[in-house]
Amino acid sequence: MSPPKTFHVKSFGCQMNVYDGERMAELMAAQGLTQADAVDADVVVLNTCHIRERATEKVYSDIGRLRKDQRRKSGKTPMIAVAGCVAQAEGEEIFTRAKVDIVVGPQAYHNLPDLVAKAAAGTPSLDTDMPLLSKFGALPARRKVAPSAFLTVQEGCDKFCTYCVVPYTRGAEISRPFAAIVDEAKALVDAGAREITLLGQNVNAWSENANTPEGRGLHDLIRDLDRIPGLARIRYTTSHPNDMTQGLIDAHRDIESLMPFLHLPVQAGSDRVLKAMNRSHTRDSYLRLLDRVRAVRPDIALSGDFIVGFPGETDAEFEDTLSLVDAVGYAQAYSFKYSPRPGTPAASIVEQVPESVMDERLQRLQAALNRDQHAFNAATVGRTCTVLLERAGKLPGQLIGKSPWLQSVHLLGNHAIGDLVEVTLAAAGPNSLTGVERVREAA
Repeated sequence: MSPPKTFHVKSFGCQMNVYDGERMAELMAAQGLTQADAVDADVVVLNTCHIRERATEKVYSDIGRLRKDQRRKSGKTPMIAVAGCVAQAEGEEIFTRAKVDIVVGPQAYHNLPDLVAKAAAGTPSLDTDMPLLSKFGALPARRKVAPSAFLTVQEGCDKFCTYCVVPYTRGAEISRPFAAIVDEAKALVDAGAREITLLGQNVNAWSENANTPEGRGLHDLIRDLDRIPGLARIRYTTSHPNDMTQGLIDAHRDIESLMPFLHLPVQAGSDRVLKAMNRSHTRDSYLRLLDRVRAVRPDIALSGDFIVGFPGETDAEFEDTLSLVDAVGYAQAYSFKYSPRPGTPAASIVEQVPESVMDERLQRLQAALNRDQHAFNAATVGRTCTVLLERAGKLPGQLIGKSPWLQSVHLLGNHAIGDLVEVTLAAAGPNSLTGVERVREAA
């Protein structure tokens, strides 16, 4: 196989995978490769997610479809690299199940150029080592980014929820050094970012010298990032209730650039189910935590994650989840049917919930969440806020951006991507709002 000249990276799953995919693309570009469509690229990187079974199976179907599409269009066979959490979890088994050239885990993708060179020389390559943060020092400098950019500050998880594979595919909780994060944030702003979203499996577990008098937490990091000239907005995700400190809560009151949005997964509304999941919070402690957040930032938009059909979940326990949704009033939320992941404790529980029951529960839950999202959007109509424009819309002259509450807002006007525009929210749909630019009266 001749050395590749073009590449394509396709990412599945979470925002951390989006960040990793961007960094892998930068790695390939730094080697002189040119970005191309998947059907034309010499090397295709599938950056995978292992959270749910269907996401895993989609990888294998994508491999087959990719090879078929390329043969039909150009007659060539692409080099295929499987990266990310499926690569970490399944390792050499991927070579058995599919014809691929490279398997590389999420902590080793900085070695991708070397793996590509080996594969081009005819040697399929596997790298699922999990060194502590060494990949970040090996990645190229950031050059050009979108107005809203991701920045990973923490990786891994020590919580060991019984349904989750993350501790096994991403490793233990570890925080990137403060100085490295600030340097990358400055580089992102220099490259065009106006907003940065700090990422981590448990991003609010980020700390430096945690058990010392000079120790710092996520709220301290946010306060320092707030001082970067040109950085207008800061967000963070995904948080764990156990790591939501008072300092971080107070940051939502004190730091203007920290957007009024909090993604705080709860997963279920039943204390028995939460205990079986090995979640460290209860229904009551979670609701009281939200009360504390709303006390300092009354307009905050809340988001969450939910799993329906966890093994042994009864009808009454599912009703507890619905009543929690009613109590909170989420602006956004993600909801999924339980998916047994090999090697996790929950997969061996005998009382698995039938698929038909999970389907019915998910439909009811999503109806309630959609109702509340629409209600939240409708309640913001008439507000004036700043929208960060991120991409072109479908209509001529239309641009789409995000409100402080992470709502999609579309508006017409003579603006450019990356502009921060003061608008009045004029109309709300279930998934987006219409904004009208606010015209200031002459003095």
